[in-house]
Amino acid sequence: MTLPPKPPARAGRVSLWRYVRLFRADILSAQPARLYRAWMAEFRTPFFRSYLCNQPDLVRLVLKERPDDFPKSDRVREGLKPLLGDSVFVTNGEAWKRQRRIIDPAFEGGRLRDVFPAMVAAGESAVARLAGMADGSAQEIEEETSHVAADVIFRTLFSIPIENEIAARVFTKFRDHQRTQPVVNIGALLPLPRWMPRLHKRETKATAAAIRDLIARLTRERMQQIEAGTAPDDLATKIMTTVDPQSGERFSAEEMIDQVAIFFLAGHETSASALAWALYLLALYPEWQDRVAQEAGEVLGEGAPAFADVGRLRLTRDVFRETLRLYPPVPMMVREARGPERFRDRDIAPGAQIVLSPWHLHRHERLWERPDAFDPARYGAENGKACMRDAFIPFSAGQRVCVGAGFAMIEGVLILAMLARAYRFETVPERPAMPVAHLTVRGEDGIWLKFTPR
Repeated sequence: MTLPPKPPARAGRVSLWRYVRLFRADILSAQPARLYRAWMAEFRTPFFRSYLCNQPDLVRLVLKERPDDFPKSDRVREGLKPLLGDSVFVTNGEAWKRQRRIIDPAFEGGRLRDVFPAMVAAGESAVARLAGMADGSAQEIEEETSHVAADVIFRTLFSIPIENEIAARVFTKFRDHQRTQPVVNIGALLPLPRWMPRLHKRETKATAAAIRDLIARLTRERMQQIEAGTAPDDLATKIMTTVDPQSGERFSAEEMIDQVAIFFLAGHETSASALAWALYLLALYPEWQDRVAQEAGEVLGEGAPAFADVGRLRLTRDVFRETLRLYPPVPMMVREARGPERFRDRDIAPGAQIVLSPWHLHRHERLWERPDAFDPARYGAENGKACMRDAFIPFSAGQRVCVGAGFAMIEGVLILAMLARAYRFETVPERPAMPVAHLTVRGEDGIWLKFTPR
């Protein structure tokens, strides 16, 4: 039986600096194979200790039971600061809680129904765009999934398509930023004082500044429209007009720039990754692809999908879930122990890094049956149901669960169904995909597919 691609694990022990070099190249293959079986693993450096936790009780403790005792590590923000500023992705404590109180209402169920037509429009645009490439030749599909994911973000957030001049420039600059952005910044490894400048590449700072300038233009325009009473009823308007019930304040222009930056990073980059891997898995397992295409044809018919249709795409949803299990877009999350702890008879000192790895948890050999196999049917079996509760965190969990989790599940299932209804996808044997992780899990040499009209 063919297994989905999985990067080889690191062989044996390596020095800290060798590990850093491996980590910068790929987070996944830098890790030892024992993490797929370990409940907890300790890593020591001259500067800090870190503990990777796979035991479901520990994951639940950190994310759900006592999240305030394990804030997001400041080391996470070191490499992301130029682009994300003080967005909801990197803040902690009262600042984070205030941001979530303002953002959360925009992503409630009723609001998702309101932005659904914009998702459909982006999906229809993607189907039309791919028609010019559907000749059976090899195509790099990550580029296309990035395009449609960015289109969804701009249509739902600002009511503009990706073809909009500013939107297109943000998309282009973001790709440039990705190429310059290292996954490990020196400030993430060394305990530098806050006043000391972080050593970001000139290109990293320049592309981040360009993106933020373009987002600032969109934000200023929207503020003017809100004041004039002409703003469209989209996510940006909802967020910018929501008042924090405790402080009575709204986001300032600078705060809104930070939030839009993370919406684009989280909502575009992660969705693009998941959709590309979902298409690859359908190409690798054509029997599942045929079932998804049949379901899409029966549920969606020939016209534009309705919001209620997504709930009926049950098999497509299980395929997308299995994709998120095998290729979680964000492979690792880092928290920090605020005080002394004791995990599995080990003393955890304040300041220790607590690493939660969806990549390893989702493939843990003691939890999942056939953990490396592609089997969307597992979610109807007892083991799959139990692991969904205890060992499935593609969007994190608890109070810091991704605010766009519901959005992402609707978007991913919808667009996967629309593409599978329109095209038949095949792998390119001479260009097999191999996952690597920097900020998200992508193909080492892209993800190449051939596709033709159905």
